[in-house]
Amino acid sequence: MLNIFCIRPKGFNVGNDAIFMGLQGAIADAFGSFVNLISIPATSRYESQAKAGLTSRTIHEINQYGHGVIVGGGNLYENGELEVNLEALKKLEPPLMLFSLSRGRIYNRLDKLVDRTDVMPDGITAGVNRQARWSLARDRATFQHLRGLGLEHVQLGGCPTIFLDRMRNQFPEVPPGDRRTTLVSVRNPSLMNISLQRQIAIPAQVQSLIQLLRNRGHEDVRVLCHDHRDIPFAASLAEPYVYIQEPHAYLALLNSCRLNVTYRVHSALPCMAFGTPFIKLSYDERALSLMDTVGFGDWNIDIVRDPDVTAAVENRMNRLEELPKLREQAAPTWQTLRRTQDTALSEFATAVREFAALQ
Repeated sequence: MLNIFCIRPKGFNVGNDAIFMGLQGAIADAFGSFVNLISIPATSRYESQAKAGLTSRTIHEINQYGHGVIVGGGNLYENGELEVNLEALKKLEPPLMLFSLSRGRIYNRLDKLVDRTDVMPDGITAGVNRQARWSLARDRATFQHLRGLGLEHVQLGGCPTIFLDRMRNQFPEVPPGDRRTTLVSVRNPSLMNISLQRQIAIPAQVQSLIQLLRNRGHEDVRVLCHDHRDIPFAASLAEPYVYIQEPHAYLALLNSCRLNVTYRVHSALPCMAFGTPFIKLSYDERALSLMDTVGFGDWNIDIVRDPDVTAAVENRMNRLEELPKLREQAAPTWQTLRRTQDTALSEFATAVREFAALQ
């Protein structure tokens, strides 16, 4: 059996597990057989164990019995959550792929896009990329930044969650009482990288959106938490809320819902995959660039720049019938992204088997 190490975000956000499910599906297609997928956290920040990231300890273990390494997917360039030892990385023996990684700027208190204070330094970003035979950027902003560092082998690969429909047969059945709900996917404002003034305004904004939905005939409206740190915020709204940690059940809920109004990228992209009606609210470059990359930039709402978010959401509600056409228009873009992902993973699978044959 082949041992593939996957260095990935393993924090509190169920969206990270949705990305991993998309990656698992792509790997299964590329290899055409089972592989031993060994998942290691990108950082030890959320784990009791010290083994994480691309460090001397993990690389030593990978060299002992690994046949390939995939880093991703996730926003690991931008948030200081990928631990890297470049000197140890130079000793890595199995083939390395960087898959669906992103780097995005955030809005400061003047509503200007700036680098995060914990962004991965360009020297480390370039060093990691130079050790990887394949590097797939998740969105255009990341792709342009990496190419600007002189990394000519980087490709635009998108996110595997827009192809999660291929795994729909793995979802559990949604109980009758939970079908056709209307969801408002939130993030705790204290975790949103926007100005304090805008953070303070988020609860009223969410309540305004919930009232709009009810006024428009959506009776069963529920706040969807992606992260248990969202629960205190959801509870403070005095609205019904749901938190599903298991990714299959989480995706099944998105697949069955009537409408998803979401501040979260990784509930918007699965909805695209399933054909579920959705309205996306974004507040940083990571989300703005990704929505543009997958062909839904004009459908997206920038809550920092839009003067009336509730009105913008109502505008999209009045145009929900346009979504199938938008998805059809985005299909060539998705096909290109899918082809890039599949080709890179197919080449990776060949390299893994060649490396394993030498052992």
